[in-house]
Amino acid sequence: MRSSLIGKIEKAKRYAQEPDRVTLSDFTAQFRGGHDTHTVNYAQGKWHCSCYFFSQWGTCSHTMALQQMLGNMLPKEALTSPSAIQPEQH
Repeated sequence: MRSSLIGKIEKAKRYAQEPDRVTLSDFTAQFRGGHDTHTVNYAQGKWHCSCYFFSQWGTCSHTMALQQMLGNMLPKEALTSPSAIQPEQH
């Protein structure tokens, strides 16, 4: 194997240990939920999921799970739930 390729493999291993080097901007994922497979995407600073709950609330278990799974690789605005979910007012 060429020494330059070996160096790149070693560098890749180091990078993989430091996920904070990566910030995801736009992506689409297929999420196999308990009842169906849903398409989840993050684009132009906004989440979207094909599940019914997301259409009503602007968030869902699928987007929240990805927020937890991807953590530091997401921009800060992607880690918060939308303001549509408000605590009950008394």
